[in-house]
Amino acid sequence: MVVTAWTRAALPLCLLGVLDGEEKSYGYALLGRLADAGLDGVKAATLYPALTRLEEEGAVAVEWGAGEGGPGRKYYRITEEGRARLRRDQAAWGDFARTVASLLGQGELAPRPGQGG
Repeated sequence: MVVTAWTRAALPLCLLGVLDGEEKSYGYALLGRLADAGLDGVKAATLYPALTRLEEEGAVAVEWGAGEGGPGRKYYRITEEGRARLRRDQAAWGDFARTVASLLGQGELAPRPGQGG
Protein backbone atom coordinates (compact mmCIF):
# COMPACT_ATOMS: atom_id res chain seq x y z
CA MET A 1 0.00 0.00 0.00
CA VAL A 2 1.29 3.44 -0.89
CA VAL A 3 1.16 6.05 1.85
CA THR A 4 -1.15 8.73 0.57
CA ALA A 5 -2.03 12.14 1.93
CA TRP A 6 -5.17 10.48 3.35
CA THR A 7 -3.07 7.93 5.23
CA ARG A 8 -0.85 10.66 6.68
CA ALA A 9 -3.91 12.69 7.68
CA ALA A 10 -5.54 9.70 9.41
CA LEU A 11 -2.33 8.42 11.00
CA PRO A 12 -2.65 10.34 14.29
CA LEU A 13 -6.19 9.00 14.75
CA CYS A 14 -5.01 5.47 13.96
CA LEU A 15 -2.09 5.75 16.38
CA LEU A 16 -4.34 6.97 19.17
CA GLY A 17 -6.71 4.09 18.46
CA VAL A 18 -3.90 1.55 18.68
CA LEU A 19 -2.44 3.10 21.83
CA ASP A 20 -5.86 3.24 23.47
CA GLY A 21 -5.93 -0.55 23.43
CA GLU A 22 -2.47 -1.00 24.93
CA GLU A 23 -0.70 0.10 28.09
CA LYS A 24 2.21 1.39 26.01
CA SER A 25 4.01 0.57 22.81
CA TYR A 26 7.14 1.45 20.84
CA GLY A 27 7.61 2.55 17.25
CA TYR A 28 8.43 -0.76 15.58
CA ALA A 29 5.50 -2.48 17.31
CA LEU A 30 3.19 0.34 16.22
CA LEU A 31 4.35 -0.08 12.62
CA GLY A 32 3.52 -3.77 12.92
CA ARG A 33 0.03 -3.08 14.28
CA LEU A 34 -0.63 -0.58 11.47
CA ALA A 35 0.61 -3.07 8.87
CA ASP A 36 -1.56 -5.84 10.33
CA ALA A 37 -4.56 -3.53 9.96
CA GLY A 38 -3.73 -2.83 6.29
CA LEU A 39 -1.61 0.32 6.57
CA ASP A 40 1.54 -1.51 5.57
CA GLY A 41 3.01 1.40 3.63
CA VAL A 42 3.68 3.54 6.71
CA LYS A 43 7.42 3.97 7.23
CA ALA A 44 9.39 5.14 10.25
CA ALA A 45 10.01 8.48 8.51
CA THR A 46 6.23 9.06 8.59
CA LEU A 47 5.48 7.40 11.94
CA TYR A 48 7.95 9.18 14.22
CA PRO A 49 7.07 12.75 13.19
CA ALA A 50 3.38 11.89 13.80
CA LEU A 51 4.24 10.53 17.26
CA THR A 52 6.32 13.62 18.02
CA ARG A 53 3.40 15.89 17.09
CA LEU A 54 1.05 13.84 19.29
CA GLU A 55 3.55 14.18 22.15
CA GLU A 56 3.85 17.94 21.62
CA GLU A 57 0.05 18.22 21.65
CA GLY A 58 -0.16 16.26 24.92
CA ALA A 59 -2.03 13.32 23.38
CA VAL A 60 0.74 10.82 24.13
CA ALA A 61 3.38 10.59 26.82
CA VAL A 62 6.84 9.21 26.18
CA GLU A 63 9.09 7.21 28.45
CA TRP A 64 12.34 5.37 27.92
CA GLY A 65 12.56 1.72 28.86
CA ALA A 66 14.94 -1.16 28.50
CA GLY A 67 15.01 -2.80 25.10
CA GLU A 68 14.81 -6.55 24.61
CA GLY A 69 18.49 -7.45 24.55
CA GLY A 70 19.48 -4.15 22.93
CA PRO A 71 19.47 -0.44 23.52
CA GLY A 72 16.68 1.35 25.34
CA ARG A 73 13.38 2.00 23.62
CA LYS A 74 11.09 4.97 23.51
CA TYR A 75 7.64 3.87 24.65
CA TYR A 76 4.45 5.78 23.88
CA ARG A 77 1.21 5.71 25.85
CA ILE A 78 -2.03 7.59 25.34
CA THR A 79 -2.89 10.31 27.87
CA GLU A 80 -6.33 11.34 29.10
CA GLU A 81 -6.08 14.30 26.74
CA GLY A 82 -5.28 11.83 23.97
CA ARG A 83 -8.36 9.76 24.84
CA ALA A 84 -10.54 12.87 24.68
CA ARG A 85 -9.03 13.71 21.29
CA LEU A 86 -9.58 10.13 20.12
CA ARG A 87 -13.29 10.34 20.98
CA ARG A 88 -13.65 13.70 19.18
CA ASP A 89 -11.70 12.57 16.14
CA GLN A 90 -13.57 9.25 15.92
CA ALA A 91 -16.87 11.13 15.77
CA ALA A 92 -15.52 13.59 13.20
CA TRP A 93 -14.08 10.75 11.09
CA GLY A 94 -17.43 8.93 11.13
CA ASP A 95 -19.24 12.06 9.98
CA PHE A 96 -16.65 12.66 7.26
CA ALA A 97 -16.78 9.05 6.01
CA ARG A 98 -20.60 9.12 5.85
CA THR A 99 -20.54 12.40 3.94
CA VAL A 100 -18.00 11.14 1.41
CA ALA A 101 -19.89 7.86 1.01
CA SER A 102 -23.13 9.73 0.32
CA LEU A 103 -21.40 11.92 -2.26
CA LEU A 104 -20.02 8.82 -3.96
CA GLY A 105 -23.52 7.34 -4.16
CA GLN A 106 -22.85 4.68 -1.55
CA GLY A 107 -25.34 5.93 1.02
CA GLU A 108 -24.44 5.58 4.64
CA LEU A 109 -21.73 3.00 5.23
CA ALA A 110 -22.57 2.72 8.91
CA PRO A 111 -25.31 4.09 11.14
CA ARG A 112 -24.62 7.15 13.20
CA PRO A 113 -23.92 6.46 16.87
CA GLY A 114 -27.20 5.84 18.69
CA GLN A 115 -29.10 4.92 15.50
CA GLY A 116 -28.66 1.18 15.85
CA GLY A 117 -27.96 -0.87 12.83
